[in-house]
Amino acid sequence: MSSWKNRPFGVRLRCALHGFAHAAAAEASLRLQLLGLAGVLVALAVLRPAPLWWALAAVSAAGVLACELLNSAIERLADALHPAEHAAIRAAKDCAAAAVLLACLGALGVAAAFLWHVLHAPP
Repeated sequence: MSSWKNRPFGVRLRCALHGFAHAAAAEASLRLQLLGLAGVLVALAVLRPAPLWWALAAVSAAGVLACELLNSAIERLADALHPAEHAAIRAAKDCAAAAVLLACLGALGVAAAFLWHVLHAPP
């Protein structure tokens, strides 16, 4: 059994934060998504919508970032284990990228619903 299993919470938290920092430093798309999240937070702070919109934005952002992190992990692992081109590895990487795309489309759907709500809310 791995010596990394069942470590105390603080150790696991540090590992997770290290992974996030590493991905943020290495992945331009993750940095762009974090910038987008900052813009969403500014818009929410300015427009001050109901808490439900904050929750929807948080869930959407978490989904996008989680998919991007998993995509990055799959790409790194695949490249380390099999650096040469391989059809199965390409398919796995494409599926992971598709997950990010779907999460982003879902987040854009929430943004569109929010904008419709803001623009069509009674005064």
